[in-house]
Amino acid sequence: MKNVTCFGTGLIGTGWSVVFLRGGCKVKLYDIDQGKIDDAKKNLDTILDFLASKGLMNEDQRKQYLANVSFTMDVPEAVKDADFIQENGPDNLELKQKIIKSIEDNCRPDTIIASSTSGLLIADIAAGAKNPERILGGHPYNPPYMMPLVEISKTDKTSQKCVEAARAFYIELGKEPVILNKEVKGFLCNRIQGVVCREAMDLVNKGVCTVEDIDKAIVFGLGLRWGVIGPHLVNTLGGGAGGFKQFWHHLSTTFTNILKDIDNWSDIPPAGYVEKAEPQIAQEMANRAKGTGQTVDELRAYLNNGMVELLKFHKKF
Repeated sequence: MKNVTCFGTGLIGTGWSVVFLRGGCKVKLYDIDQGKIDDAKKNLDTILDFLASKGLMNEDQRKQYLANVSFTMDVPEAVKDADFIQENGPDNLELKQKIIKSIEDNCRPDTIIASSTSGLLIADIAAGAKNPERILGGHPYNPPYMMPLVEISKTDKTSQKCVEAARAFYIELGKEPVILNKEVKGFLCNRIQGVVCREAMDLVNKGVCTVEDIDKAIVFGLGLRWGVIGPHLVNTLGGGAGGFKQFWHHLSTTFTNILKDIDNWSDIPPAGYVEKAEPQIAQEMANRAKGTGQTVDELRAYLNNGMVELLKFHKKF
């Protein structure tokens, strides 16, 4: 799959275009007006500048990427030759369905269509499709050019051949795809993130700790290990010679008691939490060392630089 269309040029669509360009693809970016196209061109330059600053791209590569990218506001032109289409429209079901119809009316019948939706079910998006067997979810984590994870979701009508082709393509691009055997709202990481964030907020709300304490506990506790290997493998090591089974033999009662004590409210954030957290976030940023996140721009740069180093450790850059 060498001809790729990014249908929608927001931050996700433009981020995806960099992934495809770095994979040697010819990429067309489509959007509905010139203003969005102009923004995409600026965002693309900004991303390429960042990659160059980190030594992840040389000038010859940049010239090749720019030679392989084109922009259009014409749907037939955008999709007619595409082997793979990454759809990045707003998360509005009616709009997504209209986008799918527009794409299918103008692309080849064998073109795979992957949606970047972050909250909608693919079964709903593909409900009126002519060829639902080639429509699947390809949910990235932002920014796509940095975060390797792609969550592939499918419906009962999605062809397994298309799922495997998409998976192989994402792997070829250096991504780490995971396949959901069943559709579920929020996919994998957003559901896990929701539970962690709920408990973090609850602990702050109850006065157990501050926002800064929570962030340090994640970064220098759970996150430090999980940034290298996931929770199942961490727990396997925690069981010593007995592995995963031994870990839970020792700690099942402890975790059961913890879970019984954890609240299970479902409104995130709880009423009044934003007003409580914002002053603490400002204080947390003020407490950081200069250059590591005392302003939003500093914080973003610090995060991006840290992720690059971690991804280098994982040999993803």
